[in-house]
Amino acid sequence: MEVFSDKEQITRVIDAFKAQQLTIGFVPTMGALHDGHLALVEKALENNDKVFVSVFVNPTQFNNLDDLKKYPRTLEKDIMLLETISKDILVFAPSVDVIYEGKTVSQNFNFDGLEHEMEGKFRPGHFNGVGTVVKRLFEIVKADNAYFGEKDFQQLQIIKKLVKNYSIPVNVIGCEIHREKNGLAMSSRNTRLTEIEKLEAPFIYKTLKTAKKFFGTKSADWVSKWVEKQFESNEVLKLEYFIIADIDSLKQIKKKSKNKKYRAFIAVYAGDIRLIDNIALN
Repeated sequence: MEVFSDKEQITRVIDAFKAQQLTIGFVPTMGALHDGHLALVEKALENNDKVFVSVFVNPTQFNNLDDLKKYPRTLEKDIMLLETISKDILVFAPSVDVIYEGKTVSQNFNFDGLEHEMEGKFRPGHFNGVGTVVKRLFEIVKADNAYFGEKDFQQLQIIKKLVKNYSIPVNVIGCEIHREKNGLAMSSRNTRLTEIEKLEAPFIYKTLKTAKKFFGTKSADWVSKWVEKQFESNEVLKLEYFIIADIDSLKQIKKKSKNKKYRAFIAVYAGDIRLIDNIALN
């Protein structure tokens, strides 16, 4: 398996692939890979001649420096895991200096308001950091297709907007949420949960599924209040937000409309570990 950390080296390889008219698939990650990431990689392998996986913990998208320090970094293990799928995957594991060239700051973006909803309200500047690193990775890798999980649905919509606003020639493909057997959405942060938190965390998805059932007959406001009440009696999990939103604008809704599609979004703390999830409602 080839691992690149140098921008010039990876550019030469990509230019050679392009000259041969080979299609390139790309899966950007922050490492600490799990089966959810591997599902994205497998999808990319099915649809492209060559596949790159980036492993880069992006400092500019963390509001909490402690969270950045604690974020798992397991490059050797990640490479071994990728090799179980295919030894032909190419890994791009750059340093912060390679990506940011000595200036570790975010570019300011206008994502037509998507960046101010949900995660944007609780993590100011987060999506500027996401937009900055994804734009730079797209400029380096020059992929035909890029794959992102729907667990970070707001991020997925923002990346689609980034590609449209900046005319980046890449097809952004969203892939369904990969879950543990107990329903918990797979996340690199799950490895930091205590045994008690691991036992309690599936309550998040269970609550989302019940909220989806209620959404068929109840108002969005009623469902939101019901969810808040469920978490009031949970001693392990603390609800940060539950929002029912239009999937295009990501704005919280007050009333349902027949021709609109909605998702429920949730953010929950288990100790100091923040877990997010979402579910399609119709």
